[in-house]
Amino acid sequence: MSFTSLTMSVVIIAVISMVLVVPSDAHKAGSGWTYPPACCKEKDVGGDCAPIPSSDVRKGAHGFSVTLHPGDHHLATRNHWFFIPYGDEIPSGDGNYHICLHPNEDNVNCFFAPPDNV
Repeated sequence: MSFTSLTMSVVIIAVISMVLVVPSDAHKAGSGWTYPPACCKEKDVGGDCAPIPSSDVRKGAHGFSVTLHPGDHHLATRNHWFFIPYGDEIPSGDGNYHICLHPNEDNVNCFFAPPDNV
């Protein structure tokens, strides 16, 4: 094998390796941490996960009550109320509340709470 064909083989392997790296379906929160791929199903229109105001969340005896208003999450077009039982929440990577709505705005796929609230 000549030097030129060896060099060409290395270049081809490098290019194939870069092409085979498949990007994750998840996207990042504004703070920089990445939502788990199982939570973030939709890549278009900013994804289906987003931070929500802490004022939208109330802790109750058995879980979190989440009230979303239009604008609190980019997919919310009307008021929503969700109940997340304790144990179903996931610690957030930035200390804020986040919610993933999938397959539409009426369904919670994942709910993230600050670690000190979990």
